[in-house]
Amino acid sequence: MDWISVKRFVPPSYPPRNQPPAYRPDPNQNKPRATSKLSARPAPAVAHRLAPDNATKSVPPNPIHPPRPKVQSRRQRQSRIRPSRRLPRGAADPTRHLSVSTNKVSVINISRHPLNMVSVNLGLVHYVLDHIYGTVLHRTKLGTPFFSKGWGGTRLVLLERMVKQLFPEAPSQNWPPTAVQPIWKTVWETKNSSLREGVFRTTCDERLIDALPPESHNARVAFLTPKSVSPEKMACVVHLAGTGDHSFERRLRLGAPLLKDNIATMVLESPYYGQRRPSMQHGSKLQCVSDLLLLGKATIDEARSLLYWLQSEAGYGKMGICGLSMGGVHAAMVGSLHPTPIATLPFLAPHSAVVPFCEGLYRHATAWDALMEDAAALAQDATSLTEDAAQKSGITIEQVKDRLRSVLSLTDVTRFPVPKKPQAVIFVGATDDGYIPRHSVMQLQKAWPGSEVRWVTGGHVSSFLLHNDSFRKAIVDGLDRL
Repeated sequence: MDWISVKRFVPPSYPPRNQPPAYRPDPNQNKPRATSKLSARPAPAVAHRLAPDNATKSVPPNPIHPPRPKVQSRRQRQSRIRPSRRLPRGAADPTRHLSVSTNKVSVINISRHPLNMVSVNLGLVHYVLDHIYGTVLHRTKLGTPFFSKGWGGTRLVLLERMVKQLFPEAPSQNWPPTAVQPIWKTVWETKNSSLREGVFRTTCDERLIDALPPESHNARVAFLTPKSVSPEKMACVVHLAGTGDHSFERRLRLGAPLLKDNIATMVLESPYYGQRRPSMQHGSKLQCVSDLLLLGKATIDEARSLLYWLQSEAGYGKMGICGLSMGGVHAAMVGSLHPTPIATLPFLAPHSAVVPFCEGLYRHATAWDALMEDAAALAQDATSLTEDAAQKSGITIEQVKDRLRSVLSLTDVTRFPVPKKPQAVIFVGATDDGYIPRHSVMQLQKAWPGSEVRWVTGGHVSSFLLHNDSFRKAIVDGLDRL
């Protein structure tokens, strides 16, 4: 036993509670130490564990048994960086803040250490959200897929020929379109604005009318207008439907805040959607490939007739055309074919229908087997053919995909002429779109020099719901450039 160390050790006398310990100098601190072998041995480690902080200063460090660091409780650690007050149960912490940046949202508690900050990359979240949404709707096979009844037979051949006629050789060809005279009824009216709904017969070619289902022969339109100024001093924008948009409400909510800027909103209901949907069609899943081309051709013809009515009958000064997703593709085509400058505003739109159906999430919702069987039946002039027989006929799934890609290439907007004023064309894309990739949006801007591309942070679904203000800003800016 180290008697010299025990002799030098002075048991501490702790002060009373809530009083700081008094400083007591060590009487042996300046005395020379003994030169015996026992004095050269280090002091016991117990001395460092028992003595308080002020007493350990007089004891030399022990290299063999170093002192243990002082362990603090969680309450002691927190009391050093934030007040010791406790919040009522369920109350919000006022030191908790939300920091939003361009590509991420970080939940920060400024009272805690930065290492405890929770950071979520919203780009990845939005991209995953698009795929979850697509998986639930398309990959689960809960509903009917797209094109479950095949290509559409002779209607597809007719449509392929008529779509090619959209490209006029002369600027005056195909204009003016068929005039319309909508039958209006007032839905509601205030001293500042009014909402009317109108019905008119579709302006398609008679051959296309015969190919349309009876439910789609009459077009429906909603018209939201301010009442403070005359039409000559106002602008009007025609809103086209995106995939799955079966009503007027969403597009009316997009256009309603523009009334204060003297911008009227006209909403067109597309064929195969809403009250124009065939009775045998489930939801938005078109039954044939020809239905997709027929929907687009009828929407383009009806939108052009409405723009002509706004200009010649209603007397509006400035006009525009806009749409989201599939409606953005149709809006780009209408703006390209219009003989006078109008604002063209495609939102979250690809350059072609090939992108979503052959490369994007819609490829998981396409009835490839039905298309393969129908292609084999058409090749052998048969009315029905099993899948085994289709394989024996030499039709492969890759050939079917190439055929669909060739048909949908008719919807390639880059093949359309440049609008009369490309400076009034504003594309809005999403940075993390799971349906429409970036390169597809950039192809539109490259094909139309002078147009503008804007980006919103999010995916296809989240931008569809959360970025209406950015879409409205693009509408106002496009009309101001006319």
